[in-house]
Amino acid sequence: MRVLYFAWVRQKVGVAEEEVSPPPEVRDVAGLIAWLAARSPGHAAAFAQARQVRAAIDQEFATPDAPLAGATEIAFFPPVTGG
Repeated sequence: MRVLYFAWVRQKVGVAEEEVSPPPEVRDVAGLIAWLAARSPGHAAAFAQARQVRAAIDQEFATPDAPLAGATEIAFFPPVTGG
């Protein structure tokens, strides 16, 4: 699975993207966030306040309970504001 990071999420993780293979028990966005947060101090910092991070699965906005089955790409980014 390709994971993309944007804005301050990318700055804290330290990379713009990475390929990961989460274990089978990681089934949704919230589970992936918890699994990623355990990978490094940078990941932990990026996801320390997971409610402030938005996700998209295969370029579609996703909620924390969205399933990962069949996903090829997931992106994490801060909330988007408009004007």
